[in-house]
Amino acid sequence: MSLQTGGGNYLYEIVEEWGEMPNKWTYDIAGVAVDSKGNIYMFNRGDIPVVILDDRGKFLHSWGDKKMFPRAHGVTIGPDDSVWLTDVYDHTVRKCTADGKILLTIGVSGKPAKAMSGEPFNQCTHVAVNPHTGDLFVSDGYLNPKVHKYTPDGRLLYSWGQPGNGPGEFNLPHNIATDRDGYVYVADRHNNRVQVFTPNGKLEHIWTGMAMPCGMCIDTRSPEQLCYIGELSSVWWTRGLTDFWEAWNRPGMGPRVSIYSLDGTLRARLCDNGQGEGPGQLIAPHGMAVTPDGDILVAEVSWTILGSSLKPSRPVRNFLRLAKIKKSEHSTHV
Repeated sequence: MSLQTGGGNYLYEIVEEWGEMPNKWTYDIAGVAVDSKGNIYMFNRGDIPVVILDDRGKFLHSWGDKKMFPRAHGVTIGPDDSVWLTDVYDHTVRKCTADGKILLTIGVSGKPAKAMSGEPFNQCTHVAVNPHTGDLFVSDGYLNPKVHKYTPDGRLLYSWGQPGNGPGEFNLPHNIATDRDGYVYVADRHNNRVQVFTPNGKLEHIWTGMAMPCGMCIDTRSPEQLCYIGELSSVWWTRGLTDFWEAWNRPGMGPRVSIYSLDGTLRARLCDNGQGEGPGQLIAPHGMAVTPDGDILVAEVSWTILGSSLKPSRPVRNFLRLAKIKKSEHSTHV
């Protein structure tokens, strides 16, 4: 009997033990993305940061090192299957081929801009690509609440946003995505919302009612173009400005996965059972992707949030696949 989450048109089987990640790669998986062939890119914080699996979970390839990516954060696959990677300690955006050749670097490796200066970058978090023009949008980030727009070859066009909680302001722009029309969606994490902009940075909509949106993707392959959001938790405390976060277990307040239509309508909430390692629970959803078949991939920074603080410390689950169920089945729901 399979374990399921959601309901109606948004029913998923929970697949916890999935993929051939080698045993030594047990740390955070910060980001996940899917290329045009259905191959899955896991951007992790182990010794070899980029791990590529096929859609069945078979290991294909890996590349990178800790010198290049000291603190892996976001991965995006471009329309041409280029791989865009952000690293919050290296303060760079890198464009790579599928086998790891660096084609472009934006930013200066290891040299952040002054905190809150508005200049790129200080702990940049993610990249989105305009599907028509190839222009880039970079969310920046933990210590610099801006969105920067670049040409495809890395020339800065302009930036928008400032610190705050008003319309168009940011308090940790943690993730960024584009839809088929080029609209820009920003996961404004500590303001508990997603803000939607035109490709030129004009604010169009604000979605609220979230619990620290962290991971985000838009399924541009599907007719509906649904937006999938990994929410960390509504109840958090911080140990310092540049430190990370520790969640409390509050069922109904995250961590969870939420599905939205592009008009901001909430369609479903999945795995909304409090933080933990139990069936149907999440620990720290940090990156999101959707396969061509509609399965949801959840990358978790579980080592940072939970595993490293256990006594003794130990690896915990860092990846979850939610397999789309296309017809009714008898099962257990969570």
